[in-house]
Amino acid sequence: MLETLLEEIVEVKNALMLLLLPLLKQDFMAGTKQKERCDIVSHLIKRGCRADFIESPKVGVTTHSNDVNIQVTPGEVSVHLRPGSETSFLLKVHPLEKYPVDLYYLVDVSASMHKNIEKLNSAGFDLSQKMENISIDLRLGFGSYVDKTVSPYISIHPERIRNQCSDYKLDCMPPHGYIHVLSLTDKITEFRNAIKKQKISVNIDTPEGGFDAVLQAAVCQSHIGWRSEAKRLLLMMTDQTSHLALDSKLAGIVIPNDGNCHLKDNVYVKATSMEHPSLGQLSEKLIENNINVIFAVQGSQFHWYKDLLPLLPGTIARQIESQAANLGDLVVEAYEKLISEVKVQVDNTAQDINVNVTAICPDGSRKTGLEGCKNVKSAAEVLFNVSIAMKECGTTEGRKYVMIKPLGFNESTRINIHRRCNCQCEDTTKHKRICVSELLQDAEMSNCKGSTCGSNEEVFLEQCKMQKNHLICNGRGDCVGGKCICHKTKLGTVYGNYCEKDDFSCSYYLGNLCAGNGECESGKCRCFSDWEGDRCQCPLSLRKHCMDSDGQICSGRGTCVCGRCKCTEPSSFGHLCEFCPSCGTTCNDKRHCVSCHHSNSSQITLDQCRSSCAYRLHYTEQSSECITDDPSHFKIFLIIFVITFLIGLLNVLIIWRIMLQWNNYKIKSSADCRVPATKKDKTFLPAVCTKTVTYRRDHPEEININGSKLQVKETFKCSS
Repeated sequence: MLETLLEEIVEVKNALMLLLLPLLKQDFMAGTKQKERCDIVSHLIKRGCRADFIESPKVGVTTHSNDVNIQVTPGEVSVHLRPGSETSFLLKVHPLEKYPVDLYYLVDVSASMHKNIEKLNSAGFDLSQKMENISIDLRLGFGSYVDKTVSPYISIHPERIRNQCSDYKLDCMPPHGYIHVLSLTDKITEFRNAIKKQKISVNIDTPEGGFDAVLQAAVCQSHIGWRSEAKRLLLMMTDQTSHLALDSKLAGIVIPNDGNCHLKDNVYVKATSMEHPSLGQLSEKLIENNINVIFAVQGSQFHWYKDLLPLLPGTIARQIESQAANLGDLVVEAYEKLISEVKVQVDNTAQDINVNVTAICPDGSRKTGLEGCKNVKSAAEVLFNVSIAMKECGTTEGRKYVMIKPLGFNESTRINIHRRCNCQCEDTTKHKRICVSELLQDAEMSNCKGSTCGSNEEVFLEQCKMQKNHLICNGRGDCVGGKCICHKTKLGTVYGNYCEKDDFSCSYYLGNLCAGNGECESGKCRCFSDWEGDRCQCPLSLRKHCMDSDGQICSGRGTCVCGRCKCTEPSSFGHLCEFCPSCGTTCNDKRHCVSCHHSNSSQITLDQCRSSCAYRLHYTEQSSECITDDPSHFKIFLIIFVITFLIGLLNVLIIWRIMLQWNNYKIKSSADCRVPATKKDKTFLPAVCTKTVTYRRDHPEEININGSKLQVKETFKCSS
């Protein structure tokens, strides 16, 4: 009874202390300046401040679990920063192999382009055939442009107003800034009919109003019919340069372009009252609306557009042949190049926030975010390390978020910025509350019973994760009662217990996702039981072609890929990786298994045989081919080789000595100059006598031979 009473007294005392402590700590360092109450944790504790009275705001990144992005993940994060702090996270970009494609033709219809316009009639059908292999859904649209309809861009002569092409004896349509002719459609016949009805027009000066039309086609999304889930391509077809901002001042037009849509009855109505857009403004609108531009240029002006590409991210320039003969191939080539480049753009940055993006390409190289990765293969994943730092707390809160947008993608990442410049304890309405630090949060985590911590809602959320470190429902669904309800997307179907599967984000083979022999899970094909390969295109029965006579796959030096061995041992080669000069031979592998076939083998040996020699038990005896691989036989072979080598060397020395003596004998026999007259013709007179003469440097020896005193029958003699 007494013990129970004491315990109750202690509990009441602790409760009173908890109530009084906030009041007691309000006078901590009384009389000092407010900034002196801020210091590192260890210093504050030394001054007498308890850990549970210290507020130390966290710095880090929180990923939102309701992420609906498929290609760009995470779709939204929250970053908590303090002055001078920095944090980072990984942004993943996973391009799909096949996209729906919206292709909008924006054509210069000035008189010099009339042959190219005629060629467009067949280009639409040809292109639809070629795009079948790289797109699951192609839609085509069409628009035309000339220039601003004021002087000095067009002729305002009364006779030319009615028909600008009167000098060419052609029936032309009136000049116009931009006309949207056909919204995006999957009916090729509608596209071809629109091209057939198209007429040419005329202007005076060489540059055209192309960039006016490009901006309108980009921002007027509802008119054009751009789809949110499609890859958006705008093909600008021309043979001349385009006007830029400030050019329109020649016509007295000084109002800057506002970047908004101004189509009325599909006609651009602000062509005569607003300037041409600047390159910076045009770039911003293309990125904002996920538009990739292909400049298809005929003639010498191709290099003018090519020089603009660094200023217009997500654009590409290609040169077309006369009459657009290569237009279909040009579009396919440009599209494949665009989807193989993954770059990002950082928008809405604040003055006190620094954002640094580094691309980690599939080949291991690192590039800046704007430079990005090139030659990215289909279904490959590109990582971007996003580092965010806050220099200081400004006088204003500044912008609340930053956008990171991969160029040409219809998804982006929103980074919510939370600046922690003041302690929450400064809130006057709650100034008496205890500010809890990370230490107290750790103490709360210890109040777990068994394997369950927290509320039922937290338990349900954990049940919706494939693994502990995964997002809830893989970021593609909502957790309801511990079960995932997958989100709907126009790209395809998302399914699975954890929304980990879909029917669009994996590789295709012969037009089928995962070759029809597997399921797409987390961007990779998971093959059914009888199939393998990165696209589930290979039956498992092909593995028999990788098996050697020992029953090993690829001789134990490689892996079997679709019935063919891929050697993993650096020095191995051959159809079954059976050749490997630096590897242990087959005999070495077999030798320790020979004892498995002896009837008097111990039980330990037999157990080892079952585990390590099971696939070689059909070898019942040691074959003769392995004798030379025995260490003792190798020593004998080495001794014989050395002896044979020494004997051969000795023979070479003897032969060399004999040849040397023979040469000396021949030289000695030819040293005698005298020729007996009895053995030669009597009339023979030697003309030269072999004699070695040594000359001095100063007085060379003179030799005088008087041949007149010699008789015919005398023998020529050398003077000594």
